[in-house]
Amino acid sequence: MRPIIQLFGQILAPTARRFEQALDDPESTQISVQREICDRLIASPYGKALGINSLADWEGVPIVDYDTLTPWIGKPEKHQKGQLIPLTPEPILFYEKTSGSSGAVKWIPYTQSLRRSFNQMFCVWAHDLIVNGPKFSTGKLYACISPQLNQTNSPSLQDDLDYLDGWLRWFLRPWLVMPKGLNKLHDAQQFKHQLALALLQAETLEIISIWSPSFLQVHLKYIQENHELLRSELQGQISEHRLQLLKETIPWAQLWPNLKLISCWDSANAADQARGLRSLFPHVLIQGKGLLATEAPMTIPLIAAQGYVPVIDEVFFEFEDETGSLYKLHELCIGKEYGIILSQKGGLYRYRIGDRIRVTHWYRNTPCLEFLGRHPAVSDLVGEKLHESFVYDALNSLNLSGTHFKSLVPVAQPPHYILLLDTAQETPEFIAQQLDAALSQSHHYHRARSLGQLATPKVFISPQMPELLSLHRAHNGSIWGGIKHPILTISPISLELLQQITKLF
Repeated sequence: MRPIIQLFGQILAPTARRFEQALDDPESTQISVQREICDRLIASPYGKALGINSLADWEGVPIVDYDTLTPWIGKPEKHQKGQLIPLTPEPILFYEKTSGSSGAVKWIPYTQSLRRSFNQMFCVWAHDLIVNGPKFSTGKLYACISPQLNQTNSPSLQDDLDYLDGWLRWFLRPWLVMPKGLNKLHDAQQFKHQLALALLQAETLEIISIWSPSFLQVHLKYIQENHELLRSELQGQISEHRLQLLKETIPWAQLWPNLKLISCWDSANAADQARGLRSLFPHVLIQGKGLLATEAPMTIPLIAAQGYVPVIDEVFFEFEDETGSLYKLHELCIGKEYGIILSQKGGLYRYRIGDRIRVTHWYRNTPCLEFLGRHPAVSDLVGEKLHESFVYDALNSLNLSGTHFKSLVPVAQPPHYILLLDTAQETPEFIAQQLDAALSQSHHYHRARSLGQLATPKVFISPQMPELLSLHRAHNGSIWGGIKHPILTISPISLELLQQITKLF
């Protein structure tokens, strides 16, 4: 199998070389990408409505968000493959829904050119892993598949490989751990059971590619809690040695001795959960995904760069500082923080995606970007104005050692906050007292507490918490494997979900 992997690396090499050359001259590369995207805009009804006739008119393109574009995006439920929408002259292949941590679900139109952007990003990433990463020998891969728990009929991606071009999907299929019909299951328990059986049979598994670390942790927990049932079903299908490993305390590293890479989110809200995976798999490379959104690929994790480099040959970037001033990619400064405004090849132009980054260092002549979180992320029930960055620091000050999941959630009636944790050494009452003191370092929160506008915060601790929240959001339309659990939720919790949480106690 190793020669085939090396052959794959050779196939990917030309794409990787072109990308490396682009990193040497980010200014010229970005101008070229901007011109290509602007040509698409000019040819679209949206561009004509704006009066855009050349690249010189770029400043006349408004900076927009999803809500602004909604009338132009079309209706996913009525979509037919190949139809046109006003945003782009290119036919729409399908719509993909976002599963982010804030706001309602959004439907992003995908064209062949946008899918090729994701494809190019994957090729560069895979080449870097083959050349600079662990020495893969089996190539056995699990790429995230999520169940359709809300039973939607809207056209959407079925699994992660649908982001890729047809030739690449064909090339990778033989290496995949992909039980037939898994993505068509509507029942969460059935999905977990079938996936557990498939993973346990994949003794030579080398790569796990997921989005949220909690997605894998949920399935490991299922295997551990149902080891006897799984062992009985796998009799005669896996070796006696592997059957013996299925016990109450499972040695995960021994169960998949070939595992070399877990690719997942590992920054901002996912940092704690990624640390949890590193403790379970100490000898496996846990590599962050970089900044990758439904709307566009933005950064690629490169071992050679020791950081995340922007996808400069497929997406045009503009960056906004705290004063509202705009900068091009080559104008950024190390250590500074910016919001991203992107233009991509699927019909989103000067789109304020809401992600914040910090420039960490330069690789070749291109700045590397670290994802910090969403912007704005502010919870404000009664005027307390809790910012995500402040909450992040406040929760870190609690010294919740051993905790891999934490999320602060507002409750509307009566107004107060609840902290959701998967595990903790201290009692909920003690942590709630500490939390109240930490949040009271904010002037607005302290005043709201002093005036009785906010009740005392509460703490709920359960290992079932990540799965409970994920399943609730999946049933309401989010994609399970891509659900993000924010450090700070900005919308008050629903009564239904609050009741589900309190039933655990």
